[in-house]
Amino acid sequence: MKRIVLGVTGSIAAYKAAELTRLFVANGDEVHVIMTDSACKFVTPLTFQTLSRNTVAVDMFDEPKDWKPEHISLAKLADLVIVAPASANTIAKIANGIADNMLTATILATRAQLAIAPAMNEGMWLNEVTQENISRLIKRGAMIISPREGELACGVSGAGRMAEPKTIFEELK
Repeated sequence: MKRIVLGVTGSIAAYKAAELTRLFVANGDEVHVIMTDSACKFVTPLTFQTLSRNTVAVDMFDEPKDWKPEHISLAKLADLVIVAPASANTIAKIANGIADNMLTATILATRAQLAIAPAMNEGMWLNEVTQENISRLIKRGAMIISPREGELACGVSGAGRMAEPKTIFEELK
C-alpha cells in the first residue's frame, strides 16, 4: 500500500482524476486529494471524498481538523504526489517554487516522489515557457507522464490531452 497525494488542478480533464482515484483505491492505496480552487469549478470535492474515503483539501486557510498544518501533514505522509491533471499554471508555480495554494505548498514541503500529468491546449503545451518549466521539473527528479495527441476540449486535435487514468496508473506502478 502506498500513500498517495493526488493534486487536481483547473482543467476539463479533472473529471479523469476521479477514475485515477478509483484505480488507486482499488489497488489498496491510501489516497488524499488536494484540489485547487479552479479544479472545484469542474468537479466537486465530494466526488473525491466519496471515492478516496478521505476528506479533500482545498483551502490552506480552512479551519484545521487538528493542530497540525494540513499541507505539512500531507507532505510528510505522502509516498507519491501526483498532479493529474496538471495545468500550465500549476506546472509554472511548482517549477518556480510558488506556494500560494494548498497543492503547491504541499509540493514545496514534500520529499516524496513527484509525478506530473499535464493537460492543456496544444499551444500552451508547446510554448517555450511550459517546456522550460517541464525541463526544470525533470532536472529536479519529477516524473512527467506526457500528454497525448488527440481531441482537445478547445475543439482542435493536437498534443496536450492528459494521458488516460489507466495509463497514468500503470506508469506509476
